[in-house]
Amino acid sequence: MDLHKSLLEYEKQGKNVRVGLVGAGQMGEGLVCQMELMNAMRAVAVADVLPGRAKEAFLSANVESRLIVETEDPAVASQAVEDGKRIATTNPALLSLMETTDIVVEATGVPEVGARIAFDAILNRKHVLQMNVETDATVGYILRKMANSAGVVYTLTAGDEPGSTMELFDFAQTLGFEVVCAGKGKNNPLDRSGNPESLAETAKAQQMNPKMLASFVDGTKTMVEMTSFGNAVGFVPDVTGMHGPEVTPKTIAQVFCPKKDGGVLTKSGVVEYGLGIAPGVFVVITTDHPKIARDLTYLSMGPGPYWALYRPYHLTSLETPISILKAVLKNESTVATEIPPVADTVTYAKRDLKSGEKIDYLGGFTVYGMIERSDAADRQNLLPLGLAPGCTVKNDIRAGDPITYDDVELVSDSTILELRRLQDQAMGRKMR
Repeated sequence: MDLHKSLLEYEKQGKNVRVGLVGAGQMGEGLVCQMELMNAMRAVAVADVLPGRAKEAFLSANVESRLIVETEDPAVASQAVEDGKRIATTNPALLSLMETTDIVVEATGVPEVGARIAFDAILNRKHVLQMNVETDATVGYILRKMANSAGVVYTLTAGDEPGSTMELFDFAQTLGFEVVCAGKGKNNPLDRSGNPESLAETAKAQQMNPKMLASFVDGTKTMVEMTSFGNAVGFVPDVTGMHGPEVTPKTIAQVFCPKKDGGVLTKSGVVEYGLGIAPGVFVVITTDHPKIARDLTYLSMGPGPYWALYRPYHLTSLETPISILKAVLKNESTVATEIPPVADTVTYAKRDLKSGEKIDYLGGFTVYGMIERSDAADRQNLLPLGLAPGCTVKNDIRAGDPITYDDVELVSDSTILELRRLQDQAMGRKMR
C-alpha cells in the first residue's frame, strides 16, 4: 500500500499521524504548513525556546488561534490533543512525555539540543526524525543503535541532501550499478570566513537567518550533510574537505570519476560536492557490462564509462512528511548510520583564536567544519564539530588550522559529549 493510500485509510479510521516538532524556524514552520495540507497528518505539538514562535508556526499554517493551547504540562497537553487542539510550548522535553505524539522531529540545528531531544524521545519510545544533521554527523551511529534497541525508528529526512542522495544511491545499487561517487551541489560561493555579520545584508535579502546562511557559505552544512550520508553508506571523503570543483549537470560524470579517466578522484566510493549544480544531488555510476553500457548511451546518458544520475532539486522540510510516514506507518528509515562511521566533520578555526576564548555556535564567528576520514580524525585527535560549541580554547590557534581535543576544555555536562563517548566506546576508540 502506498503512503497516500495509507493516509486515506488512517483518515477513514478517524486517526492522524501525530507529530511533535522541536524548532519553529524556517524549516520547522514550512513542515507544519505542509502537513496541514495533507490527509490524516498533523503537527499536534510545536516547541521553540523563543516565546510565541511555536504559536506563530501554527498560525502560519492557518490553524485557528482558539485551537492552540500553550502549556508545559504533559497531561494537559495530551488531553488537549485528544480534544482536537494543538500544543505550543517553550519546553522541548514536553513532546517526548506526551502520550499523544507518535514521532518527534528535531529541527533546531543546534548539536547539543538535537542530541538531547533525540535521546529523550528514544527513552520514551518515540520515533525520531532528525533534521539536525549537525547532531547526526557527530552521534548518529549511537542514536541509531539506541533506537533499534528501543524498537523505534531513528532517521534523517527526505528532502535534505543526505535523504535525496540516498534515493538515487538506492536506485543505482538496487539495479546493480557500481556507485563511484555520490554528493550534492553547493549553492553559495565557498568563503570559510563567512559569518552572520559579513552576510547580514545577503541574509536579509534572502529572508534567511544570517547564522544559517553563514553555515552554508563557510561550507559547514555541506560537510555535515556529506558526513551523514557517507556514514550511512560507507563512503569517505577523497581528501580533507572534499574537492568541490566547478561542475555542470552535463559534466558531473566526467569530473567525479578517477584521475586515470580524466576526473578528480583518487579512488571510488567517495562523497563529494560541486559548485554550480545546486540545489541538485547526484550519484556517478559505472558498469563493465557492454550491453548495459550501450543501452545507457542509447538512452542519452552519455558515452561512459561513467554516467551521472542527477536530481536537480530537493524540497527540504516540505518533503519531510514522507520520512515521517515511513517511520510511523512502515517502521522504515530514509537514511541512517547502521555501520561504524567512516567519516567525521571536524573543527577548524575560522579566525585566530586566543587561549580563554569560547567557541560560539555553528555558522558563527569562530569555527567551521571540514569532513575527514574517521580513522584520520582519530589519529590526529581532531575535535568533532558537534562537540565544539561552548568549548573553551586552551591554546592559541591560527585561522585555518584544525582544532584538537587537546586545544579545548570540553563542555563537561553536555548530552552530545556523553553520547559521543558511548559511540567511541562502541567503536573501540579512545575515550576523550
